[in-house]
Amino acid sequence: MPRSARALANNCYYHVINRGNGRQQVFHKEGDYSAFLDVLLGARQKYSVKVLAWCLMPNHFHLLVQPEEATQLNKWMQWVMTTHVRRYHKHYGTSGHLWQGRYKSFIVQGNEHLLTIARYIEGNPVRAMLSPTAAQWAWSSHQVRNTDSKELQPDRLPFPLPEDWSTFVDTPLTDTEIEKVRNSVNRQASFGHENWINEICVRLGLESTLRRRGWPKGRKRKE
Repeated sequence: MPRSARALANNCYYHVINRGNGRQQVFHKEGDYSAFLDVLLGARQKYSVKVLAWCLMPNHFHLLVQPEEATQLNKWMQWVMTTHVRRYHKHYGTSGHLWQGRYKSFIVQGNEHLLTIARYIEGNPVRAMLSPTAAQWAWSSHQVRNTDSKELQPDRLPFPLPEDWSTFVDTPLTDTEIEKVRNSVNRQASFGHENWINEICVRLGLESTLRRRGWPKGRKRKE
């Protein structure tokens, strides 16, 4: 199967996801989470990539990032993944695939859609019923945002967060909002207003992401 097209453009925002191979658990204890954050901190010193929101879950992670240059994202993620896998195997004395192949990344429009993705990312532990509130989950940008924590501090979004951000994140997204985010993930498509999506896909040659996956172009579906 050919690799999916990866959208790359300077100073764009990206929702980045990767899962454990076969959805296996990757983070087993607090030290595993901390070790991955240490890798992200190291990557911040090597590459010009802003991390605006992040959340580590037992078998996957979400990042909202903004590379200064398009080519930085691939280099940054390659360094993060390679460094983490090497340290993980050294610690546990294991070998083989840890992550589910290449990471996924989707361009996000820099308006209220950016806020939706940040909210989706930081609210993930609540939706998964791993934590009663986002603030009580230790491994996300929500807990350390606007604190003196030495963990990975998120970079600022291009606009202020709502004053009641914690309540906003803990409030469930609507079914429509959830479906739109998941469609972006499943189709590996850009996330934003429809006109903007069409424009960015044409500009970056990603028209294929506008079609539902798994159904050849031009072929009629039986009713």
